[in-house]
Order: sequence, then structure tokens, then C-alpha cells
Amino acid sequence: MRRTNSLAWPRAGCGALLALAAVTASSVNADEGRGDEGRMELSSRTFTNHGALPPSAVYNAIVNGKNICTATGVAGGDMSPQLQWSHVPRDTRSFVVMVYDTTASFTHWGMYNIPPQTRELPEDAGVAGSPYGTQVFNDFLDQSYDGPCPPQGVEPFAHHYVFTVYALDAELNLNTSTNFPANAETLFHALLHASERGHILARASISVFYSATPPSP
Repeated sequence: MRRTNSLAWPRAGCGALLALAAVTASSVNADEGRGDEGRMELSSRTFTNHGALPPSAVYNAIVNGKNICTATGVAGGDMSPQLQWSHVPRDTRSFVVMVYDTTASFTHWGMYNIPPQTRELPEDAGVAGSPYGTQVFNDFLDQSYDGPCPPQGVEPFAHHYVFTVYALDAELNLNTSTNFPANAETLFHALLHASERGHILARASISVFYSATPPSP
């Protein structure tokens, strides 16, 4: 077990997300021929697309001796799942990986400037101080991956979590400082800026629904 976490209220959702999705959809489709291996694909050995997320990837918030982020109270590992991608465009110079809860407008993980030769992130690559790329502060205010923890008993019970990898033809330069470090909003805006200028060559996503609410008796 890596750590026991305390919950933080989410900050404002990333307003650039919808605009980014619209712009990247058009730019990626237009530039599809720039890839030498076809459409980029993302998968995981930790979970299957539209499948179940294991406790190892779930947040761990202990209340009265039980983890309130799982329906059974079992402890969460809070480790980022293994991710792998293929069919990468030939001009790729960096990757970005993000995990976003579309139900709550909440970012669980953002890592950018992942080296272009990378084709896989192992389990727990999102640990603080990760060597695999530069991480921004997520909406838990952690500079790392934090797993799902949809509030128990609050509808909709199941939240939709999207894991996305972006291939870019350049590295990102995020505005950051000691007092105002780069966060999820910073990264979304950097991606939007890159997309508008045609620097996003491809993207691929997989997703899961996850609920921490125990089933009705």
C-alpha cells in the first residue's frame, strides 16, 4: 500500500476540455495521414476498455477503518494503471497522458513531455517524482496520480473516467512557478494551444465507469 489519503474538495473543472476535444477531433482527423502506422491505439493490462477498475487503481481514503472509495471498504492502492499505446505518428516528439472524470469535471492525473520513444507506462508510473514525464498538480492538489473516489450515495453513483494519450510533434512549455505551479487547467490550455496550431498528431482514449456506492440490499 502506497499511502492513505485525505479527501480534498475539487477545484473548478477544466473549462478548456470541451473546446480541446472539438479542436483535436478535427485536427487529428485531418492529419491522420501523417502517421506511418495508422490510427493510434491505447490499452491497459490493468483493466479493459469499458471494464472494471481494480482496487489497485482506486483512491484510498480511510474513514472509521474503511476505505470510502470502494463499495466494500477494501483498501485502494492509488496506483496509476499500466498503459500502452501503438501506431504512433512518425513525427511524434512527446506524449501527454491524462485521466479525467467527465461526470465530476475532475482531473486525476496529468503527465506531459513523456519521451517520444515511450510506448508504455508501467503500473504506478504516476507516483510523485515519477521519472517517466513531468506531472502537473491534479484536482486533489497532488503532483501525481490519484485514483477514483466518487462520493458514496450521491447520484449519479457511477462516474465516467477517461484515460487519454496525446502524441505531439513538439514538447510543451507550461507556465509554472514556485508560487503558482502548473496544474490540470494549465495543461489543458497548453494542449488546446498546441491543437490550434496543429501540434497534436493523434490521440487515443479508453474509459471505465466506477462507483463506490454499495449496492442496495
